[in-house]
Amino acid sequence: MTFSRVISRRHVLAGALAAPAVISFARLGHAATTLKISHQFPSSSGDEGDFRDRLVRRFAAEVEKRSNGELKFEIYPGSSLMKTNSQFSALRKGALDFSLYPISYAGGEAPECNIGLMPCLVSSYAQGLAWKTKPVGEEFNAYLEGKGVKIITWVWQAGGAASREKPLVSPEDAKGMKIRGGSREMDLMLQAAGAAVLNLPSNELYVAMQTGACDAGITSSTSLISFRLEELSKNLAAGKGKSYWFMLEPLLMSKAIFEKLPKDQQDLILKVGAEMEPFGLKGAQEDDHKVVEVFQKAGAKIHDLDDAVLEKWKVIARDTAWKDYAAKTPLSAKLLKLAEEVQA
Repeated sequence: MTFSRVISRRHVLAGALAAPAVISFARLGHAATTLKISHQFPSSSGDEGDFRDRLVRRFAAEVEKRSNGELKFEIYPGSSLMKTNSQFSALRKGALDFSLYPISYAGGEAPECNIGLMPCLVSSYAQGLAWKTKPVGEEFNAYLEGKGVKIITWVWQAGGAASREKPLVSPEDAKGMKIRGGSREMDLMLQAAGAAVLNLPSNELYVAMQTGACDAGITSSTSLISFRLEELSKNLAAGKGKSYWFMLEPLLMSKAIFEKLPKDQQDLILKVGAEMEPFGLKGAQEDDHKVVEVFQKAGAKIHDLDDAVLEKWKVIARDTAWKDYAAKTPLSAKLLKLAEEVQA
């Protein structure tokens, strides 16, 4: 065998041995990225259970499918990954990838977020969802992105008031009651009506009402069901027709994590996120009616709000919550003005 043939043979063998390593490296370049979604709500199963957990599971399944498995998800319901109030900070720092999060919970570190649960500001789902394409939504999006967070799916929910003893319907009813409202602005309105207020996430409401620390809890229809508040309540002021309580509860993503993904994956996340919005709307509306059935079956008395009662609450809200919020920062004042301009 000649020297040249030995060299050639060695090159062939070396190339053959190196080939698996090259293929392995190429596969690693497309290795799956696993993203974590945390939220405070109970886990669901199939088509049953809290629609917010079902929404994030649908979102995750669809993104994984369309990315051919390059994006995978781990979902942590019931605040099992981290405490509820820690999730917004974790998103901002890139320590958490996604959360379906009641936006007003972020008001402590990002005060402008309380626009998402401003009493008597949003009066219908159509009005709330219209924010996405209106100047108020553009300004709010820009504000959140400046804080390191992106809205992936816009979700709004109407709410009602479950109470242990006497009903909470009109402002006169609030006097002397201990009430959980859900945001600083809700608390200001309730305090002006004569109530004492509690600041706690909705997944802690059951224990607060069970122990008597809370007389009434105002929260979304879905949370009223998921956290079994009918077991402790004799009255429900339902939000199915009219409500002074509409909360923005979006699927959020860490901007830092989002920006690390390739453009095609970013586009896919945004596209699927938008596609989840009709599912979120349907789930919220269905629960506005289901909550009435659940509470009636448990023996609670159902109360509906009318225009006259809503106007009473709105007068108080304007003089307290709205005024306080608008005075916080120039952006707060601007957001409130732009939100008022959005009609259903």
